[in-house]
Amino acid sequence: MIKEQMNEQIKEKEMDNRKKILIVDDELINLEFFDLMLSKLGFVVEKAEDGEEALEVIKKWDPDLIMLDNIMPKMSGWEVTKLLKTSPEYGKWRDIPIIMFSAMDDVKDKIEGFDLGIDDYITKPFNFSEVIARMMAVLRNHEMIIQLKNRETRLEMQESVCERLENYIKTVMPVLENVCNNTGNPEENRAKL
Repeated sequence: MIKEQMNEQIKEKEMDNRKKILIVDDELINLEFFDLMLSKLGFVVEKAEDGEEALEVIKKWDPDLIMLDNIMPKMSGWEVTKLLKTSPEYGKWRDIPIIMFSAMDDVKDKIEGFDLGIDDYITKPFNFSEVIARMMAVLRNHEMIIQLKNRETRLEMQESVCERLENYIKTVMPVLENVCNNTGNPEENRAKL
């Protein structure tokens, strides 16, 4: 009984740790294909058929990765990326990694995407194995960035604590020297401590 409960808790934790992938494409066949394949690989998948719908889903669902078609009705992938990366309204989601899909294989288009802040650019038609490999690389890089930011925050906190401790010691040392040397008024020393 206890072993079954532990196994159930482990499964729930694994379910909670699954990466959430948002697929944005106006071609239904691509949405269904990615939904099926990524779900089988253990990802949680949400879909959007255009840029406007994608922005709504992002606000509600907070994905770990966005796979975004460039050429779509209503709002292009470029426009979605630009809003996510620069608009204060979407500041909370600014760091979500984005993989852009496009039929455009021109270097200028790729550079424009990277300048906007995408993490990878894949041209159509694509090989699913390559897409998965790139997806995993982007997710790994994003995790490392998060870990580095967390370490940096911890280091800043440690430096602050050390600085405060050092200042405290500088303040207390003269009083402790008086106490150790039996100099100064004992009541004044006690008050200073």
